Amino acid sequence: MTRVDLIPGTWSGRDDGPGPEHLRWHSAVSAFEPDIAPGATVLVGFRSDEGVRRNKGRPGAARGPTALRHALASMALADPIRLFDAGDVAVAVGHLESGQRRLGEVVAGLLDAGHFVTVLGGGHEVAYGSYLGLSGSTAIASGARLGVLNLDAHFDLRNDAVPNSGTPFLQMAEAEAAAGRSLNYAVLGIAQPSNTPALFARAASLGVRHLLDDECSAANLPAVESFVDEFLRTVDLVHLTIDLDVLPGSIAPGVSAPAAFGVPVEVVQRVCDLVARSGRLALLDVAELNPRLDPDNRTSRTAARLIHRVVTSRAPS
Repeated sequence: MTRVDLIPGTWSGRDDGPGPEHLRWHSAVSAFEPDIAPGATVLVGFRSDEGVRRNKGRPGAARGPTALRHALASMALADPIRLFDAGDVAVAVGHLESGQRRLGEVVAGLLDAGHFVTVLGGGHEVAYGSYLGLSGSTAIASGARLGVLNLDAHFDLRNDAVPNSGTPFLQMAEAEAAAGRSLNYAVLGIAQPSNTPALFARAASLGVRHLLDDECSAANLPAVESFVDEFLRTVDLVHLTIDLDVLPGSIAPGVSAPAAFGVPVEVVQRVCDLVARSGRLALLDVAELNPRLDPDNRTSRTAARLIHRVVTSRAPS
């Protein structure tokens, strides 16, 4: 990767003074440069509406990365952390596949350099680009077991003629099969009314484990924790992907398809904690933030809180 310059104003916010006791994201983030030492957290934006447009959803997610940066900027950091911004991969209309390949190349390079990668979407087509990076990394080539944990109201296993925001996990399954592996894919938060019997059948045929949204209440948290723990025992490296429509529509209205029910934010946060502290998390991506549908920035603030939680509590992998 080449050096990137931060867009003026992207990382700015409240400033209470110098020193670590006043540290916030905007004062901790620097522009990424290729020679930084391993072990940093590196942000990459994926400015894409193309997958949502192809899936007949409501466009606007291409503005998500900028909104997420603004929401993160003034968050206070309890301890110093090495944060870098590698800029955005921008996807032009009609060019989703090349954009996903470019994202994969960026992600693979960052992972091979020893960094933790956080991808800011973008529609959920971002997940396939992230996967291309992780599956193409040196660690996977050396035999590490890849697992994908999706927090989502949808399986996103659609068998459509043209790839879109509803197809990324079927694309992953097909790519894994071509590599002689099976996709280790688990989903938490599935909304039954939003997934056809054909999608449930496809998930079953691929060995996909899932929990329904109404199984993910705070009262049922021990079962959720057990589900996550069992998944973690089967993998070496985790790709955690969060589609913000997993949250209740009252919490996350700024998405293409707001949830009528959803998974409580405290449950989603607990799942993030378990994965972040496992020592197996290699990659996080956050998808479907649509600032055009988020007039009070409720969704972006919630998403930023989850990103902050993962980044600041992550155990070294």
